[in-house]
Amino acid sequence: MKFFKFFQYAYLLFAIIFIYDVIKTYMESNTINYISLFLAVLALFMFFFRRRYFKKFDNKDNPK
Repeated sequence: MKFFKFFQYAYLLFAIIFIYDVIKTYMESNTINYISLFLAVLALFMFFFRRRYFKKFDNKDNPK
């Protein structure tokens, strides 16, 4: 289970990579790479979704 907690941070890494690609493409050719931009937004969404999901899951396992 701890592996999945660390895996959510991979989404942040992917978001950074895709944002870098968008910025690099824009600086070189003044065009926006919409596919990379969409994937960056999707990766950020998945990070926050997974983090919220695991917090809910931990709260059910450890009642006060």
